[in-house]
Amino acid sequence: MVASPHGPGKTHRMITEILAGSATAGAQTELVRHDDDVILGLIAAADGVVFGSPTYRASPTAAMRLLLERIDRSTAEDQGPLHGTPAMVAMTGASTAHFLGTRELSNALSGFFGAQVLCPDVYLDSKAFNPDGTIETDTAQRLRLHGAALTELTAAVQTSHYLQNIRPWI
Repeated sequence: MVASPHGPGKTHRMITEILAGSATAGAQTELVRHDDDVILGLIAAADGVVFGSPTYRASPTAAMRLLLERIDRSTAEDQGPLHGTPAMVAMTGASTAHFLGTRELSNALSGFFGAQVLCPDVYLDSKAFNPDGTIETDTAQRLRLHGAALTELTAAVQTSHYLQNIRPWI
């Protein structure tokens, strides 16, 4: 899922590489934009979700925050659509100074929604991209590794009674 307010760019290319790694590990993948009408249903039905966003002022985009506001949350009594779902945070930004913006999103996904968030998060600054906008080869390989790891986390959660049933503490 890409929450960029603009057309396909760096975040889109990054998520594409991550999904390629997931596909290599056996997952079926689909890249969806935050404003797609069916996004809430796709998130609820997904075995794992990659949340991708550009970083503005060390935070995810307003589009990402708006999407999160539309998703039901997990509580001690009820399971929302992200409860127990493996998720990954991947963000892009102009400089390394904003890399901690990934933690805001990770914390919301794990603490508020009860998702199982793959750690570490991914953050790419402009140095990870070639002048033509493509991702450097070693960076692309690392992104694919994270995608494959998300697929493995998904398999682990699906086979674990304990990982499926822990809830946010409120």
